[in-house]
This record gives sequence, structure tokens and C-alpha cells, in this order.
Amino acid sequence: MHHTGAGRYSAGPFAFQQQFGQGSGVYHGPYSSTTIRHLRRAGRGGLILCICLLISAQIILNGMGRIAPDLLPSTIPSYADFSGFMLAGATFLALAHTLRAGGHIRVNLVTVRLPERAQFFAEALVLMIASALIDYATWCMINLVRESLHYGDVSTGIIPIALWIPQSVAAFGMALLLVAVVHTFVDLIRAGRPVLSTPGEV
Repeated sequence: MHHTGAGRYSAGPFAFQQQFGQGSGVYHGPYSSTTIRHLRRAGRGGLILCICLLISAQIILNGMGRIAPDLLPSTIPSYADFSGFMLAGATFLALAHTLRAGGHIRVNLVTVRLPERAQFFAEALVLMIASALIDYATWCMINLVRESLHYGDVSTGIIPIALWIPQSVAAFGMALLLVAVVHTFVDLIRAGRPVLSTPGEV
């Protein structure tokens, strides 16, 4: 179901895409910076592609090990560690876009039955609490990166991996999520009406 009228938000795949007219000078997409959006997509896509290539190579080596045991090594050292770190990085980098695209599951059984003004205040409260919690989580992740750098923490696999590298990607993803939540709160204030509660969600 889609809201209509100037300044309303659609409940489609991009729940925050505004329905303003041409030339209004108002923001029209998940993020105003095309460069940031492209970098974020390239980071997620690159990590997922690397995971696919790594797992495929491991499967091929397993098969070759049965056919010609002495021709190639039977395993890629620490491939599970590499895959896990890349999966975590891709997940954290996708959080912000998923929020802005309306991809997160939201339970609106109560809020959709409230008057529009009450929905507005409920969403404002939720977004403020979310901003505070994500800000704290981002601060913790940054401190974790600093500690790993200070103590030289590495993974325990066959190939030692400096833990600050995957932790930095996760921290960056959390920071992007914080920006996305604050951005959504600004959208809420500018619209003056609910932007999250939509009748088409459960």
C-alpha cells in the first residue's frame, strides 16, 4: 500500500523514497551521496564475491584431492576464518542500506492502529533510542579495534589474521547504520508524519 500526496513516503521496496514533485530540491533517495552508495555496494558485493570464489576453490581442491591426491593441496589454510570474516563484513556493511530500503522486519501491530500523530511520536522515540544504542555499539566496536591494534590480536587459525582488519569493517558498518538511523529521524522531523509505520507490514 502506498501513501499519496506531497511529502508522503511510499511503503514499497524503498520505504523512505519521498513522493515530492520535480525540482523541489528535496532529497529523493536512500543516500544523497552517490559515491558513498557505490562504495558501500562495491564493498558488500566484493566480499560476497570473495566468499563464493574461496568456497568454490575449496570444493575444487577437495574434488582434486580425491582424483589426484598428490597434485594439489587438499585444503586452503584458514579458509573458514577468511569466509567468516568476509561474511561478517558484508553483513555489517548491508545494515544501513537494509534499514533505508525498508528491508528490516518491523512489527507494527500496535503502532498502525494509533492516530497518525501518536505514530509520529512513537517513531521519534524509537529512532532516538535506536540512535543511542547504535552509537554506543559503534563506540564499543571502535574501542575493540583500538585494543586489537594495541595488543596485536590475531586469529587462532593456521594463518594468523590481524583482528583489527575485520573489526574495522564491522565498526564502519555500524557507523553507517548510525548515520542511516539519524538520517531517518531527520526525514521523520522534516515530513512531520510517520515514515516507518505502514499498513502493509506486520
